[in-house]
Amino acid sequence: MDERVVISLLRLAAADVALEAVWQRPSDERLVQLGLNALLAGVESPSLAQLAGLGRPEHHAARELFTQALEELNLLPLVEDDLADARWTAARWWSREILVGNLDPLDGATLIWLEAAAELGYPQALQPVVTLAQTATANEDPPAGQQPLKTDIVSAVSRFLRTV
Repeated sequence: MDERVVISLLRLAAADVALEAVWQRPSDERLVQLGLNALLAGVESPSLAQLAGLGRPEHHAARELFTQALEELNLLPLVEDDLADARWTAARWWSREILVGNLDPLDGATLIWLEAAAELGYPQALQPVVTLAQTATANEDPPAGQQPLKTDIVSAVSRFLRTV
């Protein structure tokens, strides 16, 4: 994960933190993990280091530290063009992670569908992945029966990466 991807994921999490629906917000644990990923990618800020270092009993402080880190990194206020760019960057990264085997194709396709394509207005470039993710969601086959779908997802993200 490089700095550009981490900044994109921080922006996406910031947009989700701002949501009114509590169930859609990232967990405190997820924010701590984002902080750790950011540090490992070379992104630095005092609050980010504190966020990444929180132990489980201290996770209650994650949201405040996350917001402070966003401010220190000049990622606030959230700008729609920055968010759109972040969603495309994340979609490309998730696609690469699927291709190299670091991300389960079904999970990755769902992330691309819900976190990128849905928020970008379902662009044509992501439509094959979205369709497969929707099929996977509706599919009640046992995990072994989902292998052809996973193979199709790998092919779809490969085609997507060749077009961008």
